[in-house]
Amino acid sequence: MAIDRILQMTAEEYFAFDEASEYKNEFIDGEVIPMTGGTAYHAEIMWNLGFALGLRLSGDDFHFYTSAMRVRVSQTRYLYPDLSIVSGEPELDANAINLFNPTLVAEVISPATANRDRGFKRAQYQSIPALQVYLVIDQFEAHVEVDLRQDNIWQLQEYSGLDAIIPLPALGCELPLAEIYERISF
Repeated sequence: MAIDRILQMTAEEYFAFDEASEYKNEFIDGEVIPMTGGTAYHAEIMWNLGFALGLRLSGDDFHFYTSAMRVRVSQTRYLYPDLSIVSGEPELDANAINLFNPTLVAEVISPATANRDRGFKRAQYQSIPALQVYLVIDQFEAHVEVDLRQDNIWQLQEYSGLDAIIPLPALGCELPLAEIYERISF
């Protein structure tokens, strides 16, 4: 039987548990939440996203992190986004395990994670002062939800179809959906 949650663990206990675990776990106010696995589409989309943004941001002062990098939302909340990008110098804990200042985070949704990524995680990520962009990427159709912070107000925009292009002013670039969904068959 799979463990869905382990209640009332301190952050320090969580760090030790997560480091020793065979799988990643998120941490929300004392609860450890095991992460689910992804599909081939999920992996391909994340590769495409990182590659497309890497080409646009190469040579600039940007740092890219895969889903192996944990992001601190608060002292009692830690999440593993599918992709994080920092513009400028990354702020990390002493062990370089927790990232404090992502500029962009992205999540690829599945039927099992869609509500959590669009609701709870969206609110958590938006509470990070440095965050400027939150991407919610559908893996079953060419559709991306983009939350942009402008003058400290979050605005949601949606882009659909392979001809759509996402403006990312915080990164100084644009991102075509055709590149995110390259080699993906719907």
